[in-house]
Amino acid sequence: MKLFPAIDLRGGKCVRLYQGDYDRQTVYGDDPSAQAEAFVAEGAEVVHVVDLDAALTGEPVNRRVIARICRHLSVPVQVGGGVRTREAADALFAAGVHRVVIGTAALEKPQLVADVVASGGRVAVGLDARGDEVATHGWTERTGRTVTELADQFADTGVEALVVTEISRDGTLEGPDETGLCALLAATSIPVVASGGVGSLDHLRSLAAVRVRDADGVERRFEGAIVGRALYENNFTVSEARRAIAEVIVAGGEETP
Repeated sequence: MKLFPAIDLRGGKCVRLYQGDYDRQTVYGDDPSAQAEAFVAEGAEVVHVVDLDAALTGEPVNRRVIARICRHLSVPVQVGGGVRTREAADALFAAGVHRVVIGTAALEKPQLVADVVASGGRVAVGLDARGDEVATHGWTERTGRTVTELADQFADTGVEALVVTEISRDGTLEGPDETGLCALLAATSIPVVASGGVGSLDHLRSLAAVRVRDADGVERRFEGAIVGRALYENNFTVSEARRAIAEVIVAGGEETP
């Protein structure tokens, strides 16, 4: 399981929202590129970036910031937020992005995902949920559809991962929705990246220890976990997080019922 340190961009700054609420924002720095470099210096193997402005409006106001982050890093950068057209995805790839996360547009225009994958682009689908109901447009609009239902339609599209966020947990440090995440992990063949709520090393250890079997009896585990606020508030460092995950993986973990 990989650690994905998160950089959420709004107005060119590093921020975190509480439970996806744009009115409950904390600013953690005004140099996202330097923050990304600091994560890599601590051992990060990949960095996860979200353009919150683009997620809300579709306008790529932070694209130059994203390009600067990619230019300065030696590790892959995964970017989501406002990727609603082929042109937006292509522009991010041209900026050096390794994998794009398509959320709202993947649900409204599934063909977009197929088109980007067919062109050689690496794609993850972002599923952001309140409970089991997926929300779109920067977490502001409800869809009436469940995470599992929507995940099913991407099973044979070449999508590399599902990035799944429980909105009510995001930014709270209270722990991920492990029950919901495990249910999805058992229901899909697509790798799952857990997001939202990680606040301690024990939360990461618990995710790393998960082993579930899908309908075909294949053992599944999480591809990764996205962590933001816990790193910014010094609950632990990237190197401590990676060490905690590695210790669990070496120990073998336990199969989750």
